[in-house]
Amino acid sequence: MPKIKLGLAICGSYCTFDKIMPIAESLTKTYGLTAVMSESAAETDTRFGCAETMRKRLEGITGGEIIRSITAAEPIGPKKLFDVLAVAPCTGNTLAKLACGITDSAVTMAGKAHLRNGRPLVIAISTNDALAANAKNIGELLNRKNVYFVPFRQDDPRGKPASIVADLSLLGDTVEAALAGRQLQPLMLGPQ
Repeated sequence: MPKIKLGLAICGSYCTFDKIMPIAESLTKTYGLTAVMSESAAETDTRFGCAETMRKRLEGITGGEIIRSITAAEPIGPKKLFDVLAVAPCTGNTLAKLACGITDSAVTMAGKAHLRNGRPLVIAISTNDALAANAKNIGELLNRKNVYFVPFRQDDPRGKPASIVADLSLLGDTVEAALAGRQLQPLMLGPQ
């Protein structure tokens, strides 16, 4: 039996890259995994690491090329490349664009192209403004058909009271729930 096709779309929440890599590796046991990276995530060296190293590591995990341009992501919809697409990590910037239908990166194009087929989109949020400027976008996407969130929590309630981060250890469970058409609960987690 062929594996379920999972797209893993990675945005520029650079501080979470070290957390998503082992999870991506574990997902390959269950899913046929293809990586999508925003142009920013694919090209920007940061204090958290070198972009080329990240790309090579991800290609090693998936065994294939990374989709990292709008033109490369566009066929995701017409060719029905994925059964489910997970944006993990999903920055506030990408979250807002998905909520407003803006397509200006490989990840937003992947999301739009994938949703047109009525297939599940899973969002693993990681943003410092989730409970501020992006709260309305979370609400918008929670109300949207075929969009599911990885359960999340405040990561530093005292130091960054508007910041939310998904519990990436629940990504696989959220994908399974999304494939069954349900939101994994509880959605909002307590302190760690």
